[in-house]
Amino acid sequence: MSAEAAMTSRRRLLTTLDHRVPDRVPIDLGGNQTGIHRVAYENLLARLGWREKIEIMDLAQQLARPSEAVLARLGVDTRYVAAGAPESFKGSIVRREKGGRTWEDFKDEFGVVWSRPDDSPYYFDITHSPLAGLSLEEIKDYPFPRGGDPSRFAGLRERALTLRRETPYAVISGISGVVYEICWYMRGLENLFIDMMERPEVLETIIDKTLGYWMDWFRGFLDEAGDAVDVIMIGDDLTGQDGPLFPPRIYRSIVQPRQKRLVSYIKSRTKAKIWYHSCGSILPYIPDLLDNGIDALNPVQVTARGMDPAGLKARFGDRLTFWGGAVNTQKTLPRGTPAEVREEVRRNLAAFMPGGGYVFANVHNIQADVPPDNVLALFDAAREFGSYGRS
Repeated sequence: MSAEAAMTSRRRLLTTLDHRVPDRVPIDLGGNQTGIHRVAYENLLARLGWREKIEIMDLAQQLARPSEAVLARLGVDTRYVAAGAPESFKGSIVRREKGGRTWEDFKDEFGVVWSRPDDSPYYFDITHSPLAGLSLEEIKDYPFPRGGDPSRFAGLRERALTLRRETPYAVISGISGVVYEICWYMRGLENLFIDMMERPEVLETIIDKTLGYWMDWFRGFLDEAGDAVDVIMIGDDLTGQDGPLFPPRIYRSIVQPRQKRLVSYIKSRTKAKIWYHSCGSILPYIPDLLDNGIDALNPVQVTARGMDPAGLKARFGDRLTFWGGAVNTQKTLPRGTPAEVREEVRRNLAAFMPGGGYVFANVHNIQADVPPDNVLALFDAAREFGSYGRS
């Protein structure tokens, strides 16, 4: 029996998260940051000659939920389980006419409105931030959703335990713990950046409310699934391609203490590893994130400043699992040839995989313009070059 046949997907992932060498690198697809756009998924199905009813698992990003058949074809080791919205939340899509175009809108639990036009139906973007223009006192009085509403966790335990007991796959939570980003969703990005400089108490007020929401949410989630999930996904985008999006002193004085409190609470309730997401040149904050208690970093944007795979591995590979970074999603994956995709995967695997501590995924979601042959090349190369050669 081969080493790969003997090692289950769950054992493979847990081994690499413990910075030990598995049989091959674990492969991920299907999360909110490691997903595939519905158009790319439709094209992949057509390339494979398969027909499926496509389910959207992330409305704003228009991500498809990959079927078991597709996940098996691509050799994926992870399966996702997520809480839902509370029963009181409807969140239906409303159509409207504006500027000669037809739009679809939906309002999320926080009152943020997301919209997309019919003539460019790829993503929903924020078109209304409910805290924009409000005074500090009005922000304090704004009603936040109940994170701990038990109806949002209905059926969660059964779904998680079914995956854990009846399948060989690693069980991963949906994205959660978005402590900072929700602040700018609600206030507006420009408004919040001005607040940081002129009225930091506004950011502190909003972020305390979002932290409270997530602390309540995690009490409910961990009550139901804390012993059934292997990895919990949290995250906030802190950086762009050239570095921090806002002054590091603001991060370290206001944002980081709230993130650290949340991670500490999660780790007090579960043995699951913590996976943190931030796009961009996150290098300046990696020591802070490690201090917060995270175990893995995603998406590892290898073309951003300072994010060279070999350098990251050398500096942090003994303490941090890199989850992603397999191929440049902005250029190589959509515009390269399958051979170029294969070569970039080979090169990045050679840097990231030694000694364990690496989970294979592309840099963020597979977008609508990615050719299906490149998707197949991506995952086939992971199997070809990701073996540790154990016998």
